[in-house]
Amino acid sequence: MKESDIRKYAGLMKELGLTGLEITEDNQMVRLERCVPVAKEAEVLYSGAASQPVIQSVRKEEAYISIKSPIVGVFYTAPAENANPYVNMGDQVQKGQTLCIIEAMKLMNEITAEEDGVIAEICVTNGQVVEYGTELFRIRR
Repeated sequence: MKESDIRKYAGLMKELGLTGLEITEDNQMVRLERCVPVAKEAEVLYSGAASQPVIQSVRKEEAYISIKSPIVGVFYTAPAENANPYVNMGDQVQKGQTLCIIEAMKLMNEITAEEDGVIAEICVTNGQVVEYGTELFRIRR
């Protein structure tokens, strides 16, 4: 598959708001994935005495904890192939709770929650190779 085709598909993903796309062409398979950044939003606050609105920009990211990969490896959502995942979207998690496993050099490394919260987003898919610093989860405080 040509680089121009891959770029075209990546643009299409962004245009349609897709986070993943898998294309099979001429016995070649390409899988594209992306983690969508959380948008900023503005919040209007009213001061007590003067009824003038005060516009304050609030970043949604501040309400989230980003769990990133500390190593390069393969991301797994469950301890075994047919087992239930450690966490799902919307699950309440506690500090120290196992969220996933990253396999690196035949070693299984448990990734745990850094704080209490709710799983707001799972940014990678089961079996995906992740790099150091790849965002794995967003936890809402």
